[in-house]
Amino acid sequence: MKKIKERSLYLVISEEYGHGRSSIEIAKNAIKGGVDIIQMREKHKPTAELVKLGKKLSNLCRSNGVIFIVNDDPMLAAEIGADGVHLGQEDARIFSFDIARRIMGENKIIGISTHSVEQFSRANEKGFDYIAFGPVFETKTKDYFLGAADIDKVTNAARKPVFFIGGINFSNIDDVLSKGAKNVALIRGILEAEDILRETMKYKNRLISEGCADADKN
Repeated sequence: MKKIKERSLYLVISEEYGHGRSSIEIAKNAIKGGVDIIQMREKHKPTAELVKLGKKLSNLCRSNGVIFIVNDDPMLAAEIGADGVHLGQEDARIFSFDIARRIMGENKIIGISTHSVEQFSRANEKGFDYIAFGPVFETKTKDYFLGAADIDKVTNAARKPVFFIGGINFSNIDDVLSKGAKNVALIRGILEAEDILRETMKYKNRLISEGCADADKN
């Protein structure tokens, strides 16, 4: 299984937010900018198109040492040779962790979305390889948000990597990091940028600098 590094930057790619740019173009620029994990999240494409796109993204990520995750569907993830699958709360009712693990195999990553401390606590007790927590801030993709108050509680309890997601941008990322977050996931914060490479680099450098600051304290 590929190891999720501390201070990882996770990009969820959905062409609907990419201002006309293809998933491949977005991914290439994000990889040049230092992204660590890419998720394919295309909810409106037919399966045949997802297989074709997924194989291209999987090969691109593999050749650049980037972890590639497929949203929602462990069977699709297994078919295209992805490094892992990400399950939402609704997906997890269809594909339990045990079912997803049987489909994916022991060497693959299984992540899950959580939208409350209670959901996080339940996921933290299971065998998921990472947990996403959010939306932290207001975002177009959800009709609610949690705020940053529970970030320290979540990070202190976490037994595996946690990715904070939802409305994170360069004006509020310091609030997230100051409360102990080590990994962040973005959608529009990068996808809507005019220069994806430069924007990715800004976020990655911010994560690295926070890691260096933490190391200096210890």
